Amino acid sequence: MSFHVLIPDHVHQSAIDRLRAQTGIRVSAPGKLERAELLGAVADVHALIIRSGVAADAELLAAAKELRAIARAGVGVDNVDLAAAAARGVTVMNTPGGNTIATAEYTFGLMLALARHIPQGHASLAAGRWDRKRFGGGELRGKTLGIIGLGRVGQAIALRAQAFAMRVVAHDPYLPPDIAQGLGVPLLGLDEVYAQADYLTLHALITAETRGMVNAGSIARMKPGVRIINAARGALINEADLADALQNGRVAGAALDVYAQEPPASDNPLLGRHNVIHTPHLAASTADAQVAVAVEAAQLIVDFLLHSKVANVCN
Repeated sequence: MSFHVLIPDHVHQSAIDRLRAQTGIRVSAPGKLERAELLGAVADVHALIIRSGVAADAELLAAAKELRAIARAGVGVDNVDLAAAAARGVTVMNTPGGNTIATAEYTFGLMLALARHIPQGHASLAAGRWDRKRFGGGELRGKTLGIIGLGRVGQAIALRAQAFAMRVVAHDPYLPPDIAQGLGVPLLGLDEVYAQADYLTLHALITAETRGMVNAGSIARMKPGVRIINAARGALINEADLADALQNGRVAGAALDVYAQEPPASDNPLLGRHNVIHTPHLAASTADAQVAVAVEAAQLIVDFLLHSKVANVCN
């Protein structure tokens, strides 16, 4: 039997080559497909490799009558209806290891930029000003970093923060305590992390409990003057509540790579604020990471279709 694999987005050629090298797999890799094109292309597809821009929702799953597996070239699967996929017998897998370092390095870069006002200093000088006094910052040394979600990325950030002589605490109700102990990172209750963190970085998945977890109520429990970094998922933050806290000084600054709506609407209350650093969802966007997640996704599909092996199952 020949299996049909569709890649309806741009992925690295090495992933396509890996699939095409397999006997028994036929690959369609047209690049980015618009929604109507995608719905018309999935009728005979046995597997999909997708990125964050493809919505594998109930409508798409119903149209893909032969679909058996979806591999997400990346970590987050909030663009996949996991329950609908499970109901149709479709296995959903992700590639959590490929972009860990890229995301961790970028997150740490955002924290450094937030501490030292690097983007603002650049913009000021580019505009012809010399504002040395205006953009004085603070050191990371001796500050407490709170990490929400101590998975692969959170652990990589913890190691980098310790190299900068930061104190690191974390909240992760699903992590085995011995892993945190091995890192030298105390696992605390969520409110304890909020109360202690000078910098707070978010690395949780989107669940009913975590959606909007940074809100007026939780901010009130945070250390006054906290700085918040989010390179995970925009929906972790109630953007209106964060904007209010940035306005009244309860939160000193934020560095955001992700948004509840992407791209953010022009009336997003966080845009244009002097104490917010914005980037357009770049954390995993390195050449190294894009190759790694694409190849890993391709191998997941090869193993699933040809060898009945599964890994990194999300549903």
